[in-house]
Amino acid sequence: MKKKTKNILSAVFGVAIGFLNGFFGGGGGMVCVPFLEKVLKKPTKVSHATAILIILPISLVSAAVYIIAGKFQWQTGLPAGGGVIAGGLLGALLLSKMSNGVIRMIFAVVMIAAGGKLLFF
Repeated sequence: MKKKTKNILSAVFGVAIGFLNGFFGGGGGMVCVPFLEKVLKKPTKVSHATAILIILPISLVSAAVYIIAGKFQWQTGLPAGGGVIAGGLLGALLLSKMSNGVIRMIFAVVMIAAGGKLLFF
């Protein structure tokens, strides 16, 4: 794939990922990881790590918009945020130690479970 085509696709998917994350308050990684792996042909661990780095600024901007709009509940958000930080550290450590096949399997199970939850609950 030509570099110009990759850049255009990356920009288009970037808009979609940013929209999903901003609109739903998350979920951009569910689009970002498959895009990086399947379209840009990045290795599994690189795709997951890159998705996290891509989602971070999107999440910060979205959070700022929600805070300014008065839609953020501090009493719930701060403790959950602490848990997210701890879980993120643990997940990053585990990612480096797991095989690509196990990572893909876990990601697939999480995506299927999320889809099932959306459909039925």
